Amino acid sequence: MSNTKKFASVAVGLGLVTLPVLTACGSTDSGGSADSKAVTLVSHDSWAVSKSVLKDFEKQSGYKVKVLKDGDAGQAVNKAILTKDNPQGDVFFGVDNTLLSRALDNGLFQSYEAKGSDLVLPEYRVDQGKHRVTPIDSGDICVNYDKAYFSEHKLTPPQSFDDLIKPEYKNLLVTENASTSSPGLGFLLGTAAKYGDGGGWQDYWKKLKANGVKVVDGWEQAYNDEFSGSAGGKKAKADRPLVVSYASSPPAEVIYADPKPTTAPTGVANGTCFRQVEYAGLLSNAKNTKGGKALLDFLLTKEFQDDMPLNMFVYPVREAAQVPPEFTKFGPQAKDPETMTPAKIADNRDQWVKSWTSLVLK
Repeated sequence: MSNTKKFASVAVGLGLVTLPVLTACGSTDSGGSADSKAVTLVSHDSWAVSKSVLKDFEKQSGYKVKVLKDGDAGQAVNKAILTKDNPQGDVFFGVDNTLLSRALDNGLFQSYEAKGSDLVLPEYRVDQGKHRVTPIDSGDICVNYDKAYFSEHKLTPPQSFDDLIKPEYKNLLVTENASTSSPGLGFLLGTAAKYGDGGGWQDYWKKLKANGVKVVDGWEQAYNDEFSGSAGGKKAKADRPLVVSYASSPPAEVIYADPKPTTAPTGVANGTCFRQVEYAGLLSNAKNTKGGKALLDFLLTKEFQDDMPLNMFVYPVREAAQVPPEFTKFGPQAKDPETMTPAKIADNRDQWVKSWTSLVLK
């Protein structure tokens, strides 16, 4: 969802809060936090919130928020599972639908129905019987293209998965490793949803490999070092005009540009999108459960949901939350993205990644 959220390092200079890594609170008796007025959020590296919004919560709730950032989403989830008996914090934010089953099957969260859950758009609601997680944001993993490249080469940008294996797009696409990257995994799941598991997605990836797809470890390398359409890629003299990124990446290119262009330098191939949803939950054995519940309630408030898009470059999940005009103009959500239930992902993810690795990387 990561959203998207990968632009958080840039956001520091724009008045957004990307809090430093902190050690977890110590334990006390009676199940309380060592500091009952502190509540600790564990997240991936891309968590960000406006200072004024965070201060509003702290003032209204009486809790001081501490944030422990723990790498990318996969790394953060795995560490949270390993430390679930003595958790590093009270709330975990950033487990997405590609990893949700792993967290739930390992008992990472305890039940809590956050205030405002009834205002979450129905398509994002999961685990309604137990309420172990709360939907917070959504985003679309999609192929982005460099408009200037395709204009200069008088070539129509690809718009679908099928287009990407056509000869005219040979050696143009860079994607992330599905075993190490959330968008890389999302792109793999998108192809599995599109072509099916009866050999369909495997055949597709054979053709994609034959058409010169380049695989790198993570989003930052793919987008900022390899993709010719990004601000970073231009500086690096990157030569790949297609990249697996997010539908919210073009708005980020506009918002962070100085001077700001009237149109985004990059576009989205809308027929290549996979819908990613991020959740938060109250950690099992949390030391400050009362503070954790208050923090989860806060994540669904209209104030936080309205603030979130321009901080983490994701879409809100609450009904009637505001979407920035830059998103509507330059990075609208896909109308018909590929989707997959967390249960199906759970049943197939590990084997699919193993097959993908053998097929594409060897």
